[in-house]
Amino acid sequence: MTALLGAVELGLLYSLVGLGVYLSFRILDFPDLTVDGSFPLGSVVAATLIVQGVHPIIATAIAILAGGLAGACTAWLTVQFKILNLLSSILTAIALYSINLRIAGRPNVPLLGETTLFSPLSELSLPRQVAIPLVLAFAIVFIKLALDWLLATDWGLSVRATGANPTMAEAAGIYTGRVTILGMALSNSLVALAGALFAQIYGFADVALGVGTIVLGLAAVIIGETVIPGKTVVRATLGVVCGAILYRLAVALALNANFIGLKAQDLNLVTAVLVAIALILPQIHAKH
Repeated sequence: MTALLGAVELGLLYSLVGLGVYLSFRILDFPDLTVDGSFPLGSVVAATLIVQGVHPIIATAIAILAGGLAGACTAWLTVQFKILNLLSSILTAIALYSINLRIAGRPNVPLLGETTLFSPLSELSLPRQVAIPLVLAFAIVFIKLALDWLLATDWGLSVRATGANPTMAEAAGIYTGRVTILGMALSNSLVALAGALFAQIYGFADVALGVGTIVLGLAAVIIGETVIPGKTVVRATLGVVCGAILYRLAVALALNANFIGLKAQDLNLVTAVLVAIALILPQIHAKH
C-alpha cells in the first residue's frame, strides 16, 4: 500500500512536468530539453531560500519565476537568433547545471528540520503518505483547470495558432516570437514548480535531479494520449495527469514484481519500454 501511495504521489508531482511538456511539445511544437535543467532549478532555488529563512510560499514563487526565466531564455535564443529550438534548449539545460551549482553552493541541499509548504500537514490526523497525495491532487486539479481556461482565452488561442501554423498566425497579426517566449516561460514555470514541490516533499534538492525529466514528461503526454484520445485541450490535459500517474504505477508494479526480477537500476529500461509501448499501441489500433 505504501508503494502504491508513493507511486500516486510521484505521478501527481510529475504530472506538472507533463503539463509543461505538453504545452511546449504539443501546443507550441517546440521540442524542449530545458526541463532537464528547470526541474532541478526549481528544487535548488526553493530549497536554498528556505534554508536561508525565506517563507516557503515566497521561495516556491521565486522558484517558479526562475523556471519561467529559463524557458524564456531558451525561446529567446530561438526567436532572436534563429538557433534550432532543440539546440537552444540543450544549451540552456547545460548552462543551468552550472547555475544550479552556483545557487546551491554544493551538489545537494538538505531540508531536514526546515519548515516547508507541507509542514502543516503534520498537525492533521491523516498519515503523511495519504495527506500529501490529497493536497497534490487538489493542487493539480486547480492547475489543470486554470491551464484549460488559459488556453481557451484569446492569448491561449494565439499560442495554439503559433504552434499549429506560425506563418498563418503572423499573417493574422499575432506576434509569434513574443507568444513563443511567454509560452515557453509558462511551460518551464510548471516544471520548476514540480521541482520546488519535490524538494519540499522529499527533504532535499540535488543538481542532478533533472536527468531524464524530459522522458518522464513525454511519457505522461504519450501515455495520456493513448489512454484518453481526443484533440481537445481539456481531454489532453486530463490525459497528461492520468498518464503521469499510470506511468508511475506501472514503474512501481514492474520494480516490485518479484517474478520479473527487475531492480531499481532497471528504472531507465522500464521507462524506455513503457514509452515504446505507448507509442506502438496507437499504431496497432489504427491498423485494426
